[in-house]
Amino acid sequence: MRHIFTIFAVVLSALMCSPASIGQVYQTYGTHNPADASPCQEPSCIYPRAKGDPADPVWPVFWQADWTMYRVFSGYRQVPPPYPGRPPAPLRDGADYQTSSGATFYDSTWRGAAGEGAMMERYDGFCLPIFPIDNHFSCKFISLGNVAYFVAGDTRPKWMPRICLFSPLNHPPRPDFITHLPYSAADSARIGKGGQGYSFWISAADGHVMQAGASPDRTADGGILFGYGFQADAAGAVLPQSFYFSGYPLAPANAPIVSQNYTHFAPTQPGSDLWSEVAGLDPATLPACQLFNPPKPPQAAALSVSPPTARAPTWSDIGHWKP
Repeated sequence: MRHIFTIFAVVLSALMCSPASIGQVYQTYGTHNPADASPCQEPSCIYPRAKGDPADPVWPVFWQADWTMYRVFSGYRQVPPPYPGRPPAPLRDGADYQTSSGATFYDSTWRGAAGEGAMMERYDGFCLPIFPIDNHFSCKFISLGNVAYFVAGDTRPKWMPRICLFSPLNHPPRPDFITHLPYSAADSARIGKGGQGYSFWISAADGHVMQAGASPDRTADGGILFGYGFQADAAGAVLPQSFYFSGYPLAPANAPIVSQNYTHFAPTQPGSDLWSEVAGLDPATLPACQLFNPPKPPQAAALSVSPPTARAPTWSDIGHWKP
């Protein structure tokens, strides 16, 4: 264990010496980085369970799954996540939410110089809508150990490099990551029979937890939602059901609520070729991603026009958001 932490310290120190990587450590409350990287109100960012709460689910050591992503932009206050499948009535596909697809590949047994664990999230057609940009392009997030890379598809914005460094400290969730989220009986009930929901709203202003559970919606209060659902199958195995969270609520992303609902979940080991696109790269030489702070359009820069003043908090603003 000491050897792993020594490797981590060396890699992180080297990466943080690069100006491109400064400011790219995002607070994830123990899920993607150490507890001391976030202002947790619980020791080690681990939430105690009450008597009668179900046992915490644990991911298999490796797995892969397809999922359907719902970007909900209307009616989300009245119909909060988690959703048992597609967002229920009265929400309508195309009018209140958009549907796209993707897949996740996870292997906690992976080991490398940057740490432990490998994960890819692949977004088909529409990228993850948590950034203040038009997300109408395919993308991938690939984490190898503590280093997270972003790979953009061919229809990406012209200013965006194909591969950039997303974060020098953003590892895949550990199999027991759900200990970092509070249990919500109301979320569990919305999933349905055998459902277990865990979520909280984080205040972007001070980084503290505003409430456990997805409802009521706190988008208008500067809150950011992070939630995860599980559901027991016919054999009683508790499997991932959905990942539900706040996207960027204003245009062009227009994604106040997002839900990735899993399909075809299989506890099988992904092939190592999935990581080959970034496995040989030196992260210290990559450009920093500008996903949270994209450059101004060229025409606006040429005219010295300021970007629109209306903006909303993102995960990168947590703890220092000022409207």
